Amino acid sequence: MKRLRATWARWAAVVLLGAFAAASAGAAVVRVGTTSSSSDAPLFIADKKGYFKQEGLEVEFTPFDSAAKMIAPLGTGQLEVGAGSPAAGFFNAVARHVNIKIVADKGSMPPGYGYLVILVRKDLVDSGKYKSYADLKGMKVALPAPGTTTDSTLNEALKRGGLKWGDVEVTHLGFPQHVVAFQNKAIDASVTTEPSATRAVQMGIAVRVGGGDEVHPRQQVATILYSAEFIKQRPDDARRFMRAYLKAARDYNDALRDGHIAGPNADEIIGILTQTTTIKDANVYKAITPNGVDPDGRINEDSLRKDLQFFKDRGLVEGNISVDQVVDGSFVDWALKDLGPYKPKR
Repeated sequence: MKRLRATWARWAAVVLLGAFAAASAGAAVVRVGTTSSSSDAPLFIADKKGYFKQEGLEVEFTPFDSAAKMIAPLGTGQLEVGAGSPAAGFFNAVARHVNIKIVADKGSMPPGYGYLVILVRKDLVDSGKYKSYADLKGMKVALPAPGTTTDSTLNEALKRGGLKWGDVEVTHLGFPQHVVAFQNKAIDASVTTEPSATRAVQMGIAVRVGGGDEVHPRQQVATILYSAEFIKQRPDDARRFMRAYLKAARDYNDALRDGHIAGPNADEIIGILTQTTTIKDANVYKAITPNGVDPDGRINEDSLRKDLQFFKDRGLVEGNISVDQVVDGSFVDWALKDLGPYKPKR
């Protein structure tokens, strides 16, 4: 009898393993480009919590050191999904017939979540040389790269000080380099993302004088991109991917409270982020101002139009391109029919 039970146990194990293998073999592979930044949170949450697997999808993450480098692989179908930015380079690529669509919010700045931070060197604030945005005139201001959404953030701050783009000297440095530049007094001000912004403030070398949520409310800073092949050849997979993504975006929103990751499930979400992003210290996530993500995935098209016009005015975007040409909200619409509107857990 014992031998019979052991035999049945072995057969059950074989059957289960076979079923698992069959399920794995049948999963549709989706290749996703990320920058391993904190605004990639919903992608990592959906993976770690099994939402993609529940949709019959196997996600393969490919890291990039900048979102701009995802454009070519998305255009050629080497990636199905990208975690990108609506920068000038993106609009130029679409104008050159690289068929990529913005399909959902990935990083935005609702009130209290200005994760793009306007910093001024502390000694300039302490001395009274800087009192308001008008005092940015003639200062050297660091941005990460030409033609990014941070350009528009800075421009909105300048306008509030009665200034225009040419009234400051712009220099381009990667966000972590902003901290070093403040230490060396090589820059006077910056638009810096988290966690570098909080690090500079904690070190006593810079002062937060404003947030992106104040100067450019609800700016669309980062987005989810779909390749043309994913949209046209695998629409069912693209819809299921979006449903999993929105479930995770809602988990992320449940972890937000009062401008911090401090909601009911904050520890779970911070744990996932420390596993999957370049920030391994949980205390950093507790200190920074996190990005917002619309829990219903909606894109702020008015923000995209404002930034696109700014890029065009500076001659950074060539060709006749409009926001309507680059946004496809149908996948979010499909997912919301099943999920319904977001209801916060409090």
